[in-house]
Amino acid sequence: MKRIGAGGEIFAGFTLIEVMVVLVIIGILAVAVAPRILSRTDQANVTKAKTDMRTISSALKLYKLDNGNYPTTEQGLEALVALPTTEPVPQSWSPGGYIEGGVTPRDPWGNSYIYRSPGDNGADFEIISLGKDMREGGTSYDEDIIVSG
Repeated sequence: MKRIGAGGEIFAGFTLIEVMVVLVIIGILAVAVAPRILSRTDQANVTKAKTDMRTISSALKLYKLDNGNYPTTEQGLEALVALPTTEPVPQSWSPGGYIEGGVTPRDPWGNSYIYRSPGDNGADFEIISLGKDMREGGTSYDEDIIVSG
């Protein structure tokens, strides 16, 4: 705001009270908005895990097209980035692997995905993330995420 001094000078600036009012308003908005933004983090992590698992599933299908079978549980997802040395050793493994970057992805919570081949219920394979709680079972964001192929 502009203020005129005793000698006719013009001073521009904000008073301490005006600054304090703005800070209080910003604080109130932060308290109201932060929980909404923070709760989206868990939802985003679940979505990222599902997307990663679909990408891994596609890489596994390419592996099978080249080699006639999926990697075994023992070979694990590492078979997508490094040529397996345990039986059955793939004969047509793609140089450079099946996952871009040459590193098996980790779930959004920093853990390795669990791979089983064959999977339960007759599936050829399963990719599993234990979710936010990193334990089997759970509900909501702690629920296991499973993709079968």
